[in-house]
Amino acid sequence: MNPDSYRDEKCAMEKIILILFFCFVNLVSEGQNDLSRGLELKAEKKWEESFKVFSQLLKSDSSNIDYLTNTSYLYSKLGSQRETETEKQGYYNHASYLSQKAISLNKTSAQAHYTYALALGRKNENASSKQKIANAKIIRLECEEAIKYDTKLAGAFHILGRWHRTIANFNFIEKTAINTLYGGVPEGGTFEAAIENFSKAILLEPNEILHKFELAQTYVDRNNKGDDIMANVWFKKVVEMKPEDETDRELIAKAKGKIK
Repeated sequence: MNPDSYRDEKCAMEKIILILFFCFVNLVSEGQNDLSRGLELKAEKKWEESFKVFSQLLKSDSSNIDYLTNTSYLYSKLGSQRETETEKQGYYNHASYLSQKAISLNKTSAQAHYTYALALGRKNENASSKQKIANAKIIRLECEEAIKYDTKLAGAFHILGRWHRTIANFNFIEKTAINTLYGGVPEGGTFEAAIENFSKAILLEPNEILHKFELAQTYVDRNNKGDDIMANVWFKKVVEMKPEDETDRELIAKAKGKIK
């Protein structure tokens, strides 16, 4: 090969490499822009729009932890808005699958553990009693794992708050039946722990109406001396807040009806 031909081929190869490099950089930049847009829509509680963005991102890279966990979260959120129970469970199953995949790829991902707990919590809404108890044990474990890797993950504290309140609300007969039929009530579960976890969620996300509503409801359920006053305080705080979506408006309406 003569020197001129060699230089021409080398020059052509360098151009191809340069073009491929800029194409790659452009794709990465577009992905980052779409991720930012999806997160922005999610923060604004524009669930459907955010879901469309993350669904497309997930198609472009099905092993990306951010894409997996955010899409899982949105499946759980949107599932509750589906009309039939079959549709709802389909969404929750997708959410569960994606979060489990994220865990398998990165066991230290707080969001992966959190979104798995969220998906199981949604699935439990219409599960059999046996399945609810089995899932309850996993839900607590996944929330604790999430908090271990991110101590500022408000959603995990919120789910733990619900977990403790649910267990604390079991009466003697229910606990006896669970112990007999389903292998025992999960250990723990107190109203005090529920209040502590909801309070942590509020500190981390003070503008989230749901945290405050559930804290108020926990005081109602515990029903100790002075809890009616505390419940009223928090229901009033809910009413004073500005709603961001239909769920917020429903919670405000419920809170108004509970103030005494």
